[in-house]
Amino acid sequence: MNGSQRREQIVRQIQESKEPVSGKKLAELYSVSRQVIVQDIALIRTAGYDIISTNRGYILNTQKAISRVFKVQHTDEQTEEELYEIVDLGGCVENVMVNHRVYGHMEAPLGIHSRRKAAAFIEDIKSGKSSPLKNITSNYHYHTVSAESEEILDEIEEMLRAKGFLIEAV
Repeated sequence: MNGSQRREQIVRQIQESKEPVSGKKLAELYSVSRQVIVQDIALIRTAGYDIISTNRGYILNTQKAISRVFKVQHTDEQTEEELYEIVDLGGCVENVMVNHRVYGHMEAPLGIHSRRKAAAFIEDIKSGKSSPLKNITSNYHYHTVSAESEEILDEIEEMLRAKGFLIEAV
């Protein structure tokens, strides 16, 4: 097997694995050194694959192609609950947006896809570094939420509705 074939197999191995694939395992599987695997991963990245190195191994970062914009309203105290519920259901809160009558459309990227990221965001807000963007529009704001399927987005929408956060389209 040449290097090109090995790299194709590595990509397939990482894509098909439900868990991170360690460099050590790849090295053993293809009878090469760990350093060769590191070089292969660099070449695979150059070829356009978004391979992420974690402490447990390599994973392929796949874009969540499905997204939906939700208009919501809640208090500052409910922000943590909103974010945790969304990520627990498998969503990623990509951004926050407001439409201010004077300042117009304002948007900030968030990229909150885990409880850890949500907790860090909440801590930044609580520390007084800044206040939530929603506060300038009487708590009304929008989130673009991405997920792996429409079903997950439907579950998120239902949760937001059940909690009274969702503002229904007129």
